[in-house]
Amino acid sequence: MASLGPVPGSTAVDADNAATWERDRVLYRAYQARQDLTAPVRAFAGVANKALTAIPGPFGDNPLVRRMAAGYELISRSSLTHERPAFGIEAVRVDGDMVRVREEAADVTPFATLLHFAKDVEAALPRVLVVAPLSGHFATLLRDTVSTLSADHDVYLTDWHNARDVPAAEGPFGFDDYTAHIIRFLQRIGPGAHVVAVCQPCVAALAATAVMAEGNDPATPRSLTLMAGPVDARINPTMVNDLATSQPLSWFERNVITSVPGRYAGAGRAVYPGFMQLSAFVSMNVSRHVRAHRQLYKDLARGDVAAATLTKNFYDEYFAVLDIPAEFYLETVDRVFQEFLLARGELTHEGRAVHPAAINRTALLTVEGERDDICSVGQTLAAHDLCTSVKPARRRHHLQAGVGHYGVFSGRRWQGQIYPLVHNVILAND
Repeated sequence: MASLGPVPGSTAVDADNAATWERDRVLYRAYQARQDLTAPVRAFAGVANKALTAIPGPFGDNPLVRRMAAGYELISRSSLTHERPAFGIEAVRVDGDMVRVREEAADVTPFATLLHFAKDVEAALPRVLVVAPLSGHFATLLRDTVSTLSADHDVYLTDWHNARDVPAAEGPFGFDDYTAHIIRFLQRIGPGAHVVAVCQPCVAALAATAVMAEGNDPATPRSLTLMAGPVDARINPTMVNDLATSQPLSWFERNVITSVPGRYAGAGRAVYPGFMQLSAFVSMNVSRHVRAHRQLYKDLARGDVAAATLTKNFYDEYFAVLDIPAEFYLETVDRVFQEFLLARGELTHEGRAVHPAAINRTALLTVEGERDDICSVGQTLAAHDLCTSVKPARRRHHLQAGVGHYGVFSGRRWQGQIYPLVHNVILAND
């Protein structure tokens, strides 16, 4: 494995790197200053929008006022939030009846909460741990995944904390820590659970299952579903993969790692900031986001509340960002996207080799999207070549036609075509 180099803030950082970190601290402070300076403008626009939309009768319901209100609303929304949105899953239908859902913290560490979507039902439902990515967005991005699963399962979720809110005194958080959290949470849930990993954590979830299987851990999951994850990022590389391999790890360390400003609980912690990750995501499809906001303006201006609400809900989630611990980000770039350690049989966990072939009692399902431009076709399927001890009858692969990355775990095709396969695999192995 390539060296990660000095950790920002450690005694190993030389004078040149110290200057780099100072520059990056300025970068984060500059971002925060911009947010602070534009806050009054956004606040004024929000007040103006409410005033215009509150005008009664024909004076308010005319094209000019609606266009002005739409413009003000877009200005008021031109900001990011670093607060986790609510999941908002208040009830789900179980066996034809609506059942209330309550969120409970089943376990808490400085870096994550094991969130339990608890329900009061008579029959015991299969327990499922949904492993969310730690990639710049909150776990609420999997709201639809959790809501759909909750109808037939007892669902738990890895709710990762915003690194800028974690005191630096809590220490670093790297790839091994992420994997260890999956193991810890499965042990807390207890024997007989299942795992559904979405996107980035597919590598860590597979590694955690292998470590537990080799150690004969009774909490080893009964089934492992890997959805749109980079198990072998060498296959059909996407723009994301090309970016990861276009520069040495030291470039990422110098150019995208910064430190949390003093006003936050995590002051001084080295992070890959959420606003930079979001910028990277947006840059991949700038024209699409511009079109979406132009359409939002048109929908608001003509009073199409339903269409505008759908767009606003999406961007409320999309523009909610969290900072990623620098150690985890750099080690993920290194181990998953540059060195391909799991695929090459060289991944380790806490100094010991990870052996996917040790998995022999866990069923395996892999799911990919035909149009996925983040994790391309074949990258998740590669898990089957690694898990050689899983019997053919207990493994399955599904390629979903017509969906991109998010369509694998959210939306109509996830609910109607992919989810039934996931549910069947869980039931068959529960």
